Amino acid sequence: MPIMLKPYMRQAAVDYAHRWAYSRNPIFYDYEDIGGDCTNFASQCLYAGSGVMNFTPDFGWYYINANNKAPAWTGVEYLYNFLTRQGTSVGPAAVDARIMDMMPGDLVQLSFDGVTFSHTPVVVAADRPRSPSEILVAAHSYDSDNRPLSTYTFQKIRYLHIVGVHKPVR
Repeated sequence: MPIMLKPYMRQAAVDYAHRWAYSRNPIFYDYEDIGGDCTNFASQCLYAGSGVMNFTPDFGWYYINANNKAPAWTGVEYLYNFLTRQGTSVGPAAVDARIMDMMPGDLVQLSFDGVTFSHTPVVVAADRPRSPSEILVAAHSYDSDNRPLSTYTFQKIRYLHIVGVHKPVR
């Protein structure tokens, strides 16, 4: 079945982020007490904006239940690798971007130690930003909404701009 790049519904992702920033959607397990819930929350927002999961074992991006999910659903590096994958497979796709490319619904990943990226906030407001103070994010694991990105203390940052969603053509 052929796959086409379709638009990412940014507003749906942002609306979801605002709705669940300070609470938990009962459909999804809360990983807060076992390593953090930030990338699970980011994946939920991405799903709200994409409407499709990739059920490829090991290398896909999906959530069925707490014990049946892809590593990319909850793992910071795995999500990065899935979103920036080469080739065409079902699901949202992203590119490494510059700060000024950030739009609502995009993701930011932070490294607090300068070595490992360990936090994935969701951009909920940005208008051609030139500094982290001009980006507002929502996140789990230190639950927040409309939080200026500049209020985080981090060593490294990467910006992920969602370019669209690969969906099967029917």
